[in-house]
Amino acid sequence: HKERTIRGGGFIFFAGAWLWYLFFGQRYGYFMAGLSIAAIVSFIDDIKSLNIKTRLIAQISAISLVFVQLGIYSDFAWWTWLIWLIMAVGIVNAFNFMDGINGITCSYSISVLLPLIYLNNTCNFIDSSYLVLAAASVLIFGYFNFRKKAICFAGDVGSISIAVIIIFALLQLIIKTGNYYYFTLLAVYGTDTGMTLLRRVSKHENLWLAHRTHAYQIMVNEMGKPHLAVAILYSILQLFISAGLIFCNSYHYTYMAIIIVVLSISYWGFMAKTTKKAEFTKREHRL
Repeated sequence: HKERTIRGGGFIFFAGAWLWYLFFGQRYGYFMAGLSIAAIVSFIDDIKSLNIKTRLIAQISAISLVFVQLGIYSDFAWWTWLIWLIMAVGIVNAFNFMDGINGITCSYSISVLLPLIYLNNTCNFIDSSYLVLAAASVLIFGYFNFRKKAICFAGDVGSISIAVIIIFALLQLIIKTGNYYYFTLLAVYGTDTGMTLLRRVSKHENLWLAHRTHAYQIMVNEMGKPHLAVAILYSILQLFISAGLIFCNSYHYTYMAIIIVVLSISYWGFMAKTTKKAEFTKREHRL
């Protein structure tokens, strides 16, 4: 993008959640309070950059209110909810880290929301209108963002808001069914973010500094792949993985483990190949 592009278009996710709250029974008050904290602080961050401590406090506060809404603090042991808190904040930041190219936030969010809508028809873990309005807000944003030259970007307010919205639904599904393997619905984002962090740690890089070393960023910036093609790749891959989980009759945890291992090996193989190619190109330039 050579011209200035509007940031914060993902505010529509937050607005859609409030429309649902006001017109569909005004439920989940603690959740809405947490979402509001996350969205407002993130929106301010889009306008004027805030320090990492302020953003992290807002995210922890938001997830804590989500946990209060779900009764996690009262129904689970302290070490359980502490692990969940770390994971949930990690998922929020994963959505934020992965929001770096046109179309990826809207397409990947849809690839997560569709399986949740399908599962809700059988498990009934949340009001269906909640998921439908969330998907509708993502599709509306996608009209302006899922294009070669985006009219607007999601911004932190968008990536973080949709992450909190998805986490709330996903945790309700896990609590209702007692099946932790549903975290596989976020396997692609989770693997890219987790492996990138491990790779940066192995290279002794400062994790708090901005970077362009996620697999999708390498595809776009180093290999010249189109934004939308990469976004579609991530989304379709997640949909196939989620479909496999849903229609697998047994051994769900084995399936989850296999998926994580295969994605991780694929990530390291891809990075090793691109690194070797980059080093070879540098040598050619020197010669």
